[in-house]
Amino acid sequence: MRKTEAVFYADTYHPIQAGSIDGTDTLPHDSAVYRAWLCSSAALYDPSGDPKLIGDPYCTLFVARLSPLTTENTLRQAMSKYGRVKNLRLVRHIVTGASRGYAFVEYETEREMRRAYKEAHHSLVDDYEIIVDYNRQQLMPGWIPRRLGGGFGGKKESGQLRFGGRERPFRAPIRIPYDDLEKLGIPPPPEGRYMSRYQDPSPPRRKRSSVDREEGTHRRSMDREANIHKSNPADNDDRFHKRSMDGDYHSSRRSSDESAQRHRSRSSRDREEGTHRRSTDREASMPKSSPVDKEESFRKRSMDQEDRSFKRSSVETEEFHRSRRSVDTEERSHKRSSRDRDERSHKRHKSRNYERSTSHDRS
Repeated sequence: MRKTEAVFYADTYHPIQAGSIDGTDTLPHDSAVYRAWLCSSAALYDPSGDPKLIGDPYCTLFVARLSPLTTENTLRQAMSKYGRVKNLRLVRHIVTGASRGYAFVEYETEREMRRAYKEAHHSLVDDYEIIVDYNRQQLMPGWIPRRLGGGFGGKKESGQLRFGGRERPFRAPIRIPYDDLEKLGIPPPPEGRYMSRYQDPSPPRRKRSSVDREEGTHRRSMDREANIHKSNPADNDDRFHKRSMDGDYHSSRRSSDESAQRHRSRSSRDREEGTHRRSTDREASMPKSSPVDKEESFRKRSMDQEDRSFKRSSVETEEFHRSRRSVDTEERSHKRSSRDRDERSHKRHKSRNYERSTSHDRS
């Protein structure tokens, strides 16, 4: 990944950091950032104090850059492609009732919200390209809204751009003033752990306790039992018959495997007993020999082994001498041929010199 493509996103909101392109500014560069910093320092904004905030924040999406003509029904139809919409609130002007261009969409489950977060970003609704983000007002620590000088985004013409969000992330800085950032309480950039510009940041996940996991497991088991009871009795009978048939098949297969294993063990044991019986019969049928006969037979076997080893060594020695003689013959023939070639070339050279000298004398 090249340095120009390395970016990072804000996990917590700080107004001075949001006003910097690389997240390393230590002074507010415009009056709006200074106003947001004052609100943050004095704790003048409470995100949970908005009475219009309803629903689960982990299942809610923020949708912006909507068309002024987009209605609730149009937006619900567009966002229903990604999951079941539980609640939708299109923010309108308090006096005129016109659309403000953004809305909050709540889904039934967190999985559906994450799907819409990934797939609905930069999609078209009423010929307008929308942007999608998670509910930062409730889930991002230190959040300050746009009307108080904070937020993300902005336009270049206004000179009040905000960085660190999904649409405009921080760039990888060249120099990081760690001491100054620590004094202001600004989290430093994650040096060495930057992301690519084409990667999407993951929204925060809900912290689940053991009680929640147990409740979820119990709820899934109850839903499964309810679905079983709601099904047709004939289907239940078929399912029970199929399960019993599967059990009979598995039991018969298990019994056949056990019988085959017993047969294999019995056959191997029979083979071992037969081999032992044959060896004992062979020993019993052989005549009993005295110690002298045993010594003579041992001496005879040792002499036979020595004869075989001597014959083998003599054969190998003969083969070695034969190969050696062939190599010597080839070397002598090669030397003789090279010597003959040298003599012939010397004779040709002498005859050529003689002819040249005679021709010179005649002339």
